[in-house]
Amino acid sequence: MTMNKKIRPLIFAAAMLATSGFAALTSRAAVETYDIDQVHSTVAFKIRHFVSNVPGSFTKLSGQIVVDRDNLEKSTVTATIDISSITTANDARDKHLKGGDFFDVAKYPTARFASKSWKKTGAGTFDITGDLTIRGITKSVVLRAELLGFGPGMNGAQLSGWQAAATLNKSDFGLSGPAVLGAALGDEVAITINIEADLKK
Repeated sequence: MTMNKKIRPLIFAAAMLATSGFAALTSRAAVETYDIDQVHSTVAFKIRHFVSNVPGSFTKLSGQIVVDRDNLEKSTVTATIDISSITTANDARDKHLKGGDFFDVAKYPTARFASKSWKKTGAGTFDITGDLTIRGITKSVVLRAELLGFGPGMNGAQLSGWQAAATLNKSDFGLSGPAVLGAALGDEVAITINIEADLKK
């Protein structure tokens, strides 16, 4: 056997190993973990009050989005809301909402969402079904989510942007409030979520 004939199989084997190694790296790179950026993410809500809507938001949100870039329906998201960060631009109302009539922050300081499935509904849109726990009560909810995009951020950061919406019944989570409020408050709460998340290094 000539030297060329001896070397040729070795070169072929090396090429195959390199190719398989590159494929493995590419596959791993397709799944990315993004940390929710609390500074640039919000959970807003509005609820009916007599004949108008009263808005509010939670300003402290943490969690992760694990994104499968090759198949976004395999992605997952978990998020935790600090209930004490609720604000409705009225200190007395915020104090009432944090108390035992509503969220009971002393006993239930956080709300948590964990996705169970993602269903593609259009170009970059998904129904994300998951378990939402508020005040110790867990219910299945659906977030109508949209991928806003991937791109560079400040100081070399890589970002992903998302928005989502859902409608909840506050009574499902024991948030009906005192009977004296009666029909003053609606039961449906419209939720709007905006997320900026940083690729985990």
